[in-house]
Amino acid sequence: MAKNRDNEDYLGPLRRVGVALLALFLLILFLIWRIDSPRMERVRSALVDRFVPSFDWVMAPVGKLTDMVEGFQSYARIYEQNQELRRELQQMKSWKEAAVQLEQQNAKLLAQNKVRLDPKLTSVSGRVLADSGSPFRKSVLLNVGQRDGIVDGWATMDGLGLVGRISGVGKSTSRVLLLTDASSRIPISIPASGQNAILAGDNSPYPVIDFLEHPERVRPGDRVISSGDGGVFPAGLLVGQIFQGRDKRMRVRLAADYERLDFLRVLRSHPAEKIDSVGSLIAPDPALIEREAAQKARAEASEGALQPEDGTDNGGDGSGAASQ
Repeated sequence: MAKNRDNEDYLGPLRRVGVALLALFLLILFLIWRIDSPRMERVRSALVDRFVPSFDWVMAPVGKLTDMVEGFQSYARIYEQNQELRRELQQMKSWKEAAVQLEQQNAKLLAQNKVRLDPKLTSVSGRVLADSGSPFRKSVLLNVGQRDGIVDGWATMDGLGLVGRISGVGKSTSRVLLLTDASSRIPISIPASGQNAILAGDNSPYPVIDFLEHPERVRPGDRVISSGDGGVFPAGLLVGQIFQGRDKRMRVRLAADYERLDFLRVLRSHPAEKIDSVGSLIAPDPALIEREAAQKARAEASEGALQPEDGTDNGGDGSGAASQ
């Protein structure tokens, strides 16, 4: 117990003396650094040149720690920028969806401007009514019919893509057979590969492509339009895009929004003009051509444009041709 007290009594004054010396040293160092005179400036320079280079090992951990702090700050900035880009991307997606909806709404409103107007217009639009039931599983009713000039077989669109065709017309209503119905068959064209095929409905949201000659040339995402073959639909109407279904068959993701069929636009497509006379499409008789050439040659010979013997020979040829 006495030894511990002697040690404590001995170490206490030493600590106080050490603290006092350290405080005195720091005070002197502070004064040296604060005194503004040429002589003290030389002293400061000498101290820096003498001691600072030898303290590189002391500054190394400080430098590493500083680099780590800067690295973490850089990672934090990158993370914040990444999060900001994610928010902007999500916002852009919402804007894109809003733009698509506005485009569709605009197309529908433009189509509504032609509801029940002059039958000379190229289209007429009507509102989709509740389906009252029919042999078709995928069909809708429109509030336009014979009084609006609707004809059976005309194509219908929703402003973005092809929806179906008129399959029955009443006085004030008409039925539209959708492309998804199992009874629907329309000729289509794939511009990317230059092929024609048949789009067949199977009561699923994605109709099947049948009778495709070279399936290996088709790629997912290729546009599908109506081909106009057989006069069923006008050519060039947008149908949708190709994708491969789970059953490994080529199907079409329709461009029309079947979830919101509010208004449909019926396209007026009149049959093409038929050519009854075929005379103008067949070349004239060769004997008639030779006879006309001979008459022209004789007329030129009589006017002095040709030599007499040429005119005589041509005339003879023409007579021979005429006699033949």
